[in-house]
Amino acid sequence: MSNDTPEELPDDSGGPRQSFWSHLEELRKAIVRSLIAIGIAVVLCMVFTHKIVGVLEQPLRRIDIFQKPEPTVTLHIGTTKLGPYKVTREQFAGLPGGDAPQVEYELGTAVIGDQQVATLKTLPPRTDPSAGPLQVRLHNFSPAEGFILAFRVALYAALIISSPFWIYFMASFILPALHRRERQALLPWVGWSFLLFILGVLSTYYLLLPIALRASVAYSNLLGFEGLDWRANEYISFVTHFIFGMGLGFQLPVVVLFLVKLGILTHTQLAKYRRHVIVLSFILGALLTTPEVITQVAMAVPLYLLYEICIWIAWYWERKRKKQEAAQLIE
Repeated sequence: MSNDTPEELPDDSGGPRQSFWSHLEELRKAIVRSLIAIGIAVVLCMVFTHKIVGVLEQPLRRIDIFQKPEPTVTLHIGTTKLGPYKVTREQFAGLPGGDAPQVEYELGTAVIGDQQVATLKTLPPRTDPSAGPLQVRLHNFSPAEGFILAFRVALYAALIISSPFWIYFMASFILPALHRRERQALLPWVGWSFLLFILGVLSTYYLLLPIALRASVAYSNLLGFEGLDWRANEYISFVTHFIFGMGLGFQLPVVVLFLVKLGILTHTQLAKYRRHVIVLSFILGALLTTPEVITQVAMAVPLYLLYEICIWIAWYWERKRKKQEAAQLIE
C-alpha cells in the first residue's frame, strides 16, 4: 500500500498552471480594453462621418494632377451639382481669362414678357480648388447602403484614431514578458515599422491613388463606357483597401532585414530571388488591395524598389561585419 498522503500528491492547481491562467486573464483584459477603446472611437467617428468621407474623396479630386488642366463648367440647380464638364471657349464665350478656368454657374430662370428663359449666374470662384465638385460622381443605390457605408468609414477611422490606446493595452501585455535587452532590440524595429507604414499610407494617398483612379477612368473610356459614375460603397472599399494594403506592403523591408539580422537570409540569397519577389509583389497587390492590373502595378513597383533597397542594406551590413571580424583578427 502506498504511503503517499494527499498533501504529497502533485498539486495540479499551482505553479505553471496558475501562471498560464493569469497570463490568459491578462490577455483577455487587454483585448477587452482594446475593443472598448475601438467601440468608443466608432461612436465618435459616426458623428463626423461626412468629414472623414471628405478626406477619402480628396484623391478623387486630384486625379488630374499629372494632366494639363482644361476649362471646366459646373452647373448648380438648387442643391444639385452637375459636372464639372470640360468645355471650350467656343462653347462658353464668357469664360474668364487663363488657360484653364474652373467656372461654376447657378442655373435659373427669368421672366421676359410672357416667356421664361434660362439664366446662368456666375458663382464666386473657390479659394481652394480641391474643395470643388467631384469629376467622378459617387452614388448609393440601396436604402441601407448609406448606413453601411457610414459604419464602414467610422470603423476604419476608429482603428486609426484609437490606435494609441489599443497599442498601449497590447504592449502592456507583451513587453513585461520580454527581457530588457529584448525590449531594447525590439523597439527600433517597431519604430521603423510604424514609420514605413505611415510612408506607405501617405505616398498612396497623395500619389498612387490619384494615378490609379485616373487610369480607371481612362480605361473605362477606352472600352467605350462612361466611367464617371461610381458606387460610393465600392469606392470607399477600394480606397481603404488600397491605403491599408500599401501600408502593410511597406512592412516588407522590416521582415526581410529582420531575417537578415537573424542570419536566415544573406545578401547573395536576396539578389538570387529578385524574379520571385516581382511575382510576389503582384500577388500581394491582389491580396492586399483589389485584384486588378492597375492597383497591382501601382503596388508592385514600390514594393520591388523597397526590396532592392533591402539588398543594398544587407550588402552593407555584411561588408561592415566582415571588416569588424578582420579588425578583431588583427588585434
